Amino acid sequence: MTDREKIIKLHELVGKIYEKQQKQADVTEIKSLVDTYNELYETLIENYLDFKEISDHLFDGIYVSDGEGKTIYVNEAYSRITGIDKHLVLNRTVKEISQEGKIYQGAVTMRVLEERKRISSIGKSLLNNREHLVTGSPIMDEHGEIRLVVINNRDITELRDLEQEICNLKSHRIKAAEEIKFLRKQLSNEIIESQEVDTKAIFDVIETIAPTDVSVLITGESGTGKEVFADAIFNKSNRKDKPFVKINCAAIPAELLESELFGYEKGAFTDASKKGKIGLFELANEGTILLDEIGDMPTKLQIKLLRVLQNKEIMRLGSTETINLDIRLIASTNKDLHKEMLAGRFRKDLYYRINVVPIHLKSLRERKCDIIVFANYFLERYNKKYGKNLTFEKGSLKILEAYDWPGNIREMENVIERIVVVNREPVIKVKMLQNLLHLSDSDKDEGQNTSGLKDEVERFETQIIEKALKQHGSINKAAKALKISQPALSKKCKRIGVNYKDYLL
Repeated sequence: MTDREKIIKLHELVGKIYEKQQKQADVTEIKSLVDTYNELYETLIENYLDFKEISDHLFDGIYVSDGEGKTIYVNEAYSRITGIDKHLVLNRTVKEISQEGKIYQGAVTMRVLEERKRISSIGKSLLNNREHLVTGSPIMDEHGEIRLVVINNRDITELRDLEQEICNLKSHRIKAAEEIKFLRKQLSNEIIESQEVDTKAIFDVIETIAPTDVSVLITGESGTGKEVFADAIFNKSNRKDKPFVKINCAAIPAELLESELFGYEKGAFTDASKKGKIGLFELANEGTILLDEIGDMPTKLQIKLLRVLQNKEIMRLGSTETINLDIRLIASTNKDLHKEMLAGRFRKDLYYRINVVPIHLKSLRERKCDIIVFANYFLERYNKKYGKNLTFEKGSLKILEAYDWPGNIREMENVIERIVVVNREPVIKVKMLQNLLHLSDSDKDEGQNTSGLKDEVERFETQIIEKALKQHGSINKAAKALKISQPALSKKCKRIGVNYKDYLL
């Protein structure tokens, strides 16, 4: 029974009760009619109260008028959104309010009554100067006449502000992506100009494999530019306009690596975010993912990675639903994965899965022709960054070529940036490079060494310690590799002037 039918029934009961009273009918019969009336009345009131309570808790504003356009109800949200107190509109017609033109513009109630259909428009409150999306809907009676008009008001000022913020974020993202794309391409072009035969051969391979989806394994010492070559593959691939996600497997604790790679649902484990988290594989979908230092990936996780590559799907932690993947994998490591495989520390099946196209990068000391290329590139980059115009003094480049570069390209980049920052003269002099690289004056002369044994031992010790710190990114791991205690290594670093914190990953 509808509310309207209940009201009609109540009127009928009142008539019957009055009629029975006039005829002095049996009291029991009259009481029965009264009880029926009370019961029906209570259900009607309860329904009305439920509607009012629910309406007052809606986020959107509700404005109700009758078939003549007279305002009969507004909820709390309407007053909050428009700033219009309900007493300013109740028991007044929308036509009257609109003609007055003092509190609201863009009302649609009269149009709904005229056109007998749902109408949407943009309205504006003149009391708080905020715009609203207004939608009016007619409610018909059994005879097809409009009984009520219900208006929904939604504040669009916040939506427009949010839309503008999203546009700004998109603009910044596009700009950042273009800058990254430019820098990657610029560095790749610089390397291609190298005179080193092996480097040019690698780029010939990259030109061939980049357009395909074949898996690539890039190996080489720390700092040899593995990420740069991965960038070159990505920039020349058919996925260059898709995501390129990079993750250092050695920099993330083993217990967190799985959730970082594959993501998790809310409540998947203790301390998990209540919203869950999307994994890096999912972020890279349709694009490329670089797993740097894959040789440090725990064996347990290697099994899951192999399954992902074979099935081309992932499953978030705590979920039962699979997510299909369309992804290109590039892996890199400073370890000899073949030896790791033979030693049982790296899975054989995963090794052959990722090692479809191997690319090995020689250390910088093994490709001397690249030293000048990288030195000039980094000098140009940091001149622009710090607003300077430094150049190399004649003989400085020879110092760079003669140096062994135990930290490879990464060490050179740090050295060049440091020079640009601290140098107050327009020319980078030989003496400054010698001091910075802990070289004696005799080091620039071909093989002639007149420095003392103590100085030479200290210089050699410095190179070994710096190389270990750069390779392992941790003073504890470096000490273990050098087979000395961590306190002993800390004392040595302090004595020779090496700040081990500069090398922490």
